[in-house]
Amino acid sequence: MGNVEPILTVENLRVSFRTYEGEVQAVRGVSFELFEGETLAIVGESGSGKSVMSKSLMGLIPQPPGEITDGCIMYQGKDILKNSQKEWRNLRGSEISIIFQDPMTSLNPTMTIKNQIMEGIIKHQKISRKEAEKKTVELLGLVGIKNPEEKLNNYPHQFSGGMQQRVVIAMALACNPRIIIADEPTTALDVTVQAQVLELLKDIQKKLGTSIIFITHDLGVVANVADRVAVMYAGRIAEIGKMEEVFFNPQHPYTKGLLSAMPNLNTGQDALKTIPGAPPNLLDPPVGDAFAERNENALKVDFLYEPPMFKVSATHSAATWMLHEKAAKRVKEIAEKQTSDVNSSMTTRKEVASEKVLEIKGLKQYFKGKGGNVVKAVDGFTLDIFKGETFGLVGESGCGKSTTGKTILRLHGATEGEILFKGVDINKKHVGNNLNKEIQMIFQDPYSSLNPRWTVGDSIAEGMIIHGLYSSKAERQKKVLELLEVVGLRGEHANRYPHEFSGGQRQRIGIARALAVEPEFIVADEPISALDVSIQAQIINLMRKLQREKNLTYLFIAHDLSMVKYISDRVGVMYQGQLVEVAESDELYDNPMHPYTRRLLSSIPQIGKSEKKHVALQTDFHWGAEYGTVELREVKKGHWVSCTEREYEMFKKNSSPEMVTS
Repeated sequence: MGNVEPILTVENLRVSFRTYEGEVQAVRGVSFELFEGETLAIVGESGSGKSVMSKSLMGLIPQPPGEITDGCIMYQGKDILKNSQKEWRNLRGSEISIIFQDPMTSLNPTMTIKNQIMEGIIKHQKISRKEAEKKTVELLGLVGIKNPEEKLNNYPHQFSGGMQQRVVIAMALACNPRIIIADEPTTALDVTVQAQVLELLKDIQKKLGTSIIFITHDLGVVANVADRVAVMYAGRIAEIGKMEEVFFNPQHPYTKGLLSAMPNLNTGQDALKTIPGAPPNLLDPPVGDAFAERNENALKVDFLYEPPMFKVSATHSAATWMLHEKAAKRVKEIAEKQTSDVNSSMTTRKEVASEKVLEIKGLKQYFKGKGGNVVKAVDGFTLDIFKGETFGLVGESGCGKSTTGKTILRLHGATEGEILFKGVDINKKHVGNNLNKEIQMIFQDPYSSLNPRWTVGDSIAEGMIIHGLYSSKAERQKKVLELLEVVGLRGEHANRYPHEFSGGQRQRIGIARALAVEPEFIVADEPISALDVSIQAQIINLMRKLQREKNLTYLFIAHDLSMVKYISDRVGVMYQGQLVEVAESDELYDNPMHPYTRRLLSSIPQIGKSEKKHVALQTDFHWGAEYGTVELREVKKGHWVSCTEREYEMFKKNSSPEMVTS
C-alpha cells in the first residue's frame, strides 16, 4: 500500500430496491477502505450485493427503484453520494472507471474502436482530436493490442472476446483514473485469455499506480490479483483482510465453505464440500447472523444477534460469533471434527469398464463462411469413450469442443468420419429415433434451453411423451416428481416456470430433463460455467452420484480445468479442431507433454501459485505454424500426444520430457 490515508472510504453503505413485493435490502451496512495502488477483491455469490455496492461507487444505481438509504462514500475529502448528476458525470471515467463483465454490452457495435475510446478523452481532457487519436493508439498498445494504428477503424465484432475486453480496459484507462472497478472482468473468458487480462491489469497498476476494486466469485482469480479480500454475504461484509490471511486462515464459516467447495489440481476423489441451503431472502433479512441457517455448526447466539466485526489481527476482521472469547471451546471441537471427517472421506478413483460406448473416427465438421471460406471447426477427431467413464474435453473457445458435442447428438450432420454409438454409426440417415433417447445433452445455459412458457413439469415430461415411455399422464407426472426429488428439488416445483428458479436450480431441472428418457450417454456442455462456486460443487456432486446409481457415461465439456480434473477419469485437450493430448486425469495434469496443454495448465489461477508460471503466456502460441500437422501417438500406456516421430522417440525414453521445438 502506498499512502497510510485511504484514497476511498465507504462507511455503513445501505442500498435498497423498492419492488412490488416490498423493500429488498441489497447492501446492508458495508464499510471498507481502499488504499492507493492496491487491489481490493470483493468476493461473493450471486445476490451477495457486490455488484450493487460497486455501482453505488459510480452513482449508477437507478433511482427509483433503487435508493441509497444510509452511509457515505468519502473520496478526496468529499462525500460523493451528495454529488449532483453533473458532478457524477465529471467523476465517472476521469477519476473512477468501471470495467464490466461482458465487453460486447460495454461497446457500441455501430462505432469504431477509435471513436469509442476518443469520446471519453475529448470530453474529460479537453484536447484536440489529433492528440486524442495519438493517446488512443498509446492506450491500445498499453493493453497489448498489436499494431494499434491498423486497428483504430475496426468495429467490436472484428475482435475476439479477449481483445474486446482489452479495448474496454483501454476505455477505462483513457482519462488516467485513480480508481478502476473491475466487475467480473474475466468471467466470460478462456483460462489463457483470463491469465493475460489479469497480468495486464497487474502490469498497468504497477506502471500507473492505479487502485483497483476487483469484483468476482472466482477464488482462484482473487488469489492471483488481490492484496486484500472482502468476502460479502447477504449484503454485508462477512470477512476482510490481506489475501493470505483470508485464504490461509479463514475465520467466517461462509469463507471456509467457499474455499472448501473449490477444487484444485491436488484435490482427491472425495466429494466436494457444499454449502447447504440458499442465501436468505433480503426482503426479510434474518435477525442474527445471515449465514446461521446454512451453518451446521451455528451457535444459539447466531440466530438471535447480528455479530459485530471481531479483530483477528491489525489487518484481518470477521463478523462471526465464533471469534468471541466464550466460543473458544466450541471452535476447538468443530476443528477436531472437521479434521476427522476429511480423513475418513477419501476415496480412490473408480475403475472404468473396457466396453466402448462411443467410437469417433476421423470426425470432420466444416462450415461455409463468408465469401466461400471454409471454417474447419472439427478437423480429424478420433476418440473412444468407455461405459461408465467421464471423459473431460478441454480447450479454449473456438477449438471445436461444443461442435463435437453437438455433432455427437446429430444437431449438426458430420462433414466426414464416423460416430459409432454401441457399434451403430449414428450419422446414417436410417438410424432410429431411439438414439435420441439413449444420448442426451445438458446445456451451458439452462434458462435459454428451457421453454419459458412451459412449466418445469411439462419440460421434463416432453421427452417421455416423444418416446412414448409411459402409457398414462398420471405415470408421467409420478416420474416427473421422482426426478425432481432425485436432483434435489421438490415435487411442488413441477408447476412453476423457469424464471422462478435460481441458476443452480435451473441447471438441476436441465439434468432432470436429460434423465427423463433414461439415457446411457450424456454430453454435458459447460454445465457449470455460469454458476457460483458452491452451486458448482452441488451440481458436480449430483452428477457423480447419478453416474454411480445409473451407470451413466459422460462427455464433460468445460474450460474450468480444475473442475475437469476433479470429475474426469480421462481428459482430452483440443486445439484448432483436433485432439493434441489424451491421458488419464492425474497423468495429464501431473505430466503434461504437449506445449499447448502446458500452457493451459500454467494459466489456471490457483491459491498459492507462483507468478513465474505465467511467463509463457506473454508469447502467442500457434501450434500448426511451429510444428505442422502431426499424429496423435501413444507415448506411454494410455497417454496419447500429437507429436512428430522425433518427439515420439524422445517421449518413450523419458516420461516427463521437455518438448523439442527444433
